[in-house]
Amino acid sequence: MDQINPLFTATATATGGRNGHTAAEDGSVATDLSVPKAMGGPGKPGTSTPEHLFAAGYAACFGGALDFVGKQHKKNAAGAKVTAAVSIGPREKGGFGLAVVLTVEDPSLPQAELEALAMEAHEKICPYSHATRGNVDVKVEVKGG
Repeated sequence: MDQINPLFTATATATGGRNGHTAAEDGSVATDLSVPKAMGGPGKPGTSTPEHLFAAGYAACFGGALDFVGKQHKKNAAGAKVTAAVSIGPREKGGFGLAVVLTVEDPSLPQAELEALAMEAHEKICPYSHATRGNVDVKVEVKGG
């Protein structure tokens, strides 16, 4: 396991599991949670799921990694739109697992350049990509100009 030198630590607490509430310690994020109807829950309007939160975090983190890689290569990827679709479902070995599709869009960069930047961000920089590698099926789809 890789060791890190922590630069920042985010802390959040959830109460009531998937039908409860979660909030960051500093108050920056707070949301009520509800199991979606597709998973047999009530799917209460105005609520989130852990998958929503993971998707939002992964998309933002990957966008930052892409911007970082772009700057290293003197390319401007700051305007790229990153969408993370996080799915949950039963695993073949039991329990539940996740799958992710990252869609990276930036019509200002040629397709091949954007693909190269996205793959470098995924393979070398993004901590969410590092954390999921070997544990979660992550596909990266790229739509350049």
